[in-house]
Amino acid sequence: MDMDVLLRGIVMGFAIAAPVGPIGLLCIRRTLADGRAAGLATGMGAATADAVYGMMVAVGFAATGLLVSYATPMAIGGGALIVWLGAMSLRGFWNSRGGDVAPAPARAHKTVLTSWATTFLLTMSNPMTILAFVGMVAGLGAAAEGSVWAPYWLVAGVFTGSALWWLFLVHLALFARTRITPGVTRWFDAVSGAVLVIWGAKIVFGAVA
Repeated sequence: MDMDVLLRGIVMGFAIAAPVGPIGLLCIRRTLADGRAAGLATGMGAATADAVYGMMVAVGFAATGLLVSYATPMAIGGGALIVWLGAMSLRGFWNSRGGDVAPAPARAHKTVLTSWATTFLLTMSNPMTILAFVGMVAGLGAAAEGSVWAPYWLVAGVFTGSALWWLFLVHLALFARTRITPGVTRWFDAVSGAVLVIWGAKIVFGAVA
């Protein structure tokens, strides 16, 4: 019974992570620019935040409605962070405009920690994610009957499924990295930076409107 819940969680986690949004764009960009470790840290930051939200649902914290009541300031903060990350990407493109710059290897501890922390904060800044987990736990139905551990198995499954997606995306980006020129990578910085700035601004304006 618990194994069935775990497998459902894995499928849910993979499906939630798969759509390419700001986090996916950041994951690809960081993999191309800084290497495997930074890309994986980016994905694991998102997966960790999903697990935290899932655990809040499992222990009943979501029922208080506290997180949803702070949805607007959290969305503003998250949108502003996305704008800042996009601006940093554009600055990198601007600074390297004089010529092709080869992708740098991962910058060890600082890059990995920063990559994990920023994506964790970005994902946590979207309190509506918790509503998805509320629906998931409620949707377990008969699979959860008689098992007090079912919500926790679901959280473990969601984290695993999400992590599997990020592992796949990072290695897909690494595969592409060996087949594109440094100039293309530099222009990806420009495009991804512009998209992130617009995306973040849209989130902020949507929250304050």
